[in-house]
Amino acid sequence: MNQSSLISPGELQPVQRQANRILEELDRILLGHHDVHRLLLIGILSRGHILLEGLPGVGKTALVKALGQLLSLDFKRIQFTPDLLPSDILGCNILQMEEDGTRRMSFQPGAIFSNILLADEINRASPKTQSAMLEAMQERAVTLLGETRPLPDPFFVLASQNPIELEGTYPIPEAQLDRFLFKITVSGVNSEVLTEIITTRRRGEPPVSEWRLSREELNGLFAAMERIYLSRPVASYMARLVAAGHPGDPSALPEIKRYTAFGASPRAAIALAESARAAALLAGRPTVGFEDVRLVAPAVLNHRLILNYQARLEKVTSYDLIDLLLKQIDPAGIEWPGDIVLDKAEAKA
Repeated sequence: MNQSSLISPGELQPVQRQANRILEELDRILLGHHDVHRLLLIGILSRGHILLEGLPGVGKTALVKALGQLLSLDFKRIQFTPDLLPSDILGCNILQMEEDGTRRMSFQPGAIFSNILLADEINRASPKTQSAMLEAMQERAVTLLGETRPLPDPFFVLASQNPIELEGTYPIPEAQLDRFLFKITVSGVNSEVLTEIITTRRRGEPPVSEWRLSREELNGLFAAMERIYLSRPVASYMARLVAAGHPGDPSALPEIKRYTAFGASPRAAIALAESARAAALLAGRPTVGFEDVRLVAPAVLNHRLILNYQARLEKVTSYDLIDLLLKQIDPAGIEWPGDIVLDKAEAKA
């Protein structure tokens, strides 16, 4: 990157204030999920798609709706069901009669033609319907009957899935999972937050924010993201994290070889780079630091590490292995003597 194009601290300050104002509004609208809100905003600034996993009623839909309103973006929601068809999402061509009696094919756009698409319970749709979203998520365009139509800019898919109801569901294929920048777990809240919700919000309805970010201001955030500097040592750290997650790589840890069937794709390294830039922007830093990589690594890698049967048998999760990678891989590239043994009891302590 040309040094003259780097963002200065003076230019970064107003952009950081706008980004943190979005975060403050999200925290006010949906209580008790600050870490989730921060990752969600980082994903949006990175122009990535996000998969939200959590039980019903934890506020996934309310969160996405609030985000669309704060960013002044067009928002649409699809409830995925087994009988949902690709045309219900993408749109279709229908035959229309003109006033002069002639007939012509007219394209009726589907719900995907919006800035933010909430794909609610995406794992309930059939594989055919899920695959219809692959081109849209990667190319940000839809091709029907040989004609390619671009989607609005910006375009995000924010999908949700319920981790406990597995009957009548279709697991999302790894090829589609890899297109999600983040997989974020939305958990419940503690008793203090529940008390606040009960006493201040009738019927659990969140407050309506009067503040909005204009489209010009949002474009300014995206432009600032392009000017956040990523140094080669930090880029090397990202590459080593991804490479060490492959069981066949010479740098792979023994635990990775034991519990992992496949590692993350090169798309994971790209996702780390973009999301770390957004994390640096939120922190008010014009350059990406190692701490930014550590912040976003679990959300980037947890759905990209494919575990084997041994991991399921011993109840080792992808988060356990990511935590091990972050502890073992030195940011400076120094190989320290000794091995770290995966001890779940010690990790929890």
